[in-house]
Amino acid sequence: MLLPIKGFAYSDNVDQASFLSPLEKEVVHEINLARSAPKDYASLLEQFKKYYHDKLIKFPNETPIITEEGVGALIEAIRFLRSTKPIPPLILSQGMSWGAKDHVKDLASLRGSQHRGSDKSQPRDRVNRYGTWQKVIVENISFGHDRARNIVVSLIIDDGVPHRGHRKNIFNSDFRVIGVACGEHPRYETVCVITLAGGYIEKEKK
Repeated sequence: MLLPIKGFAYSDNVDQASFLSPLEKEVVHEINLARSAPKDYASLLEQFKKYYHDKLIKFPNETPIITEEGVGALIEAIRFLRSTKPIPPLILSQGMSWGAKDHVKDLASLRGSQHRGSDKSQPRDRVNRYGTWQKVIVENISFGHDRARNIVVSLIIDDGVPHRGHRKNIFNSDFRVIGVACGEHPRYETVCVITLAGGYIEKEKK
């Protein structure tokens, strides 16, 4: 269950999206919460310090994870959030979520962790099956977390990732639309694919 930030309203179009699971809806809300109130979100990250034990992070009810940087990456993420200005929340896309779902299924069958699909598809190809992306597009993938806050926090901390690419994607104001899909993974237990784009035109339903 997400802990809301005072004054932050969840989007009705996300809550009413029948094509998303409860976890997927929470991931969208959590990302929009971080974008809309980064300084408040920094305070939430402060609470994660207690889960660090040297380079081991132990989230409640999850398998412990060995980090590369330890709590230093968390502290750096908190500083980033405190210096970041709010940006608009992302608009949910059904077609982009379906494209993300295709990759979730593919990753499960491949037992892999790559962005390239078994059919050599890239994120732009998968979302274009259900519409047309515009301007820019990227894909973030989270492995091993089955709670929305842990998924988003891990991407914002971006432990061991050069240039903090996943974090930059989340806080890039050029991205206006989001698609999300989560599912089971044979190696990491849970995988969540998050696709962001500058715009998206949904394919007309026949």
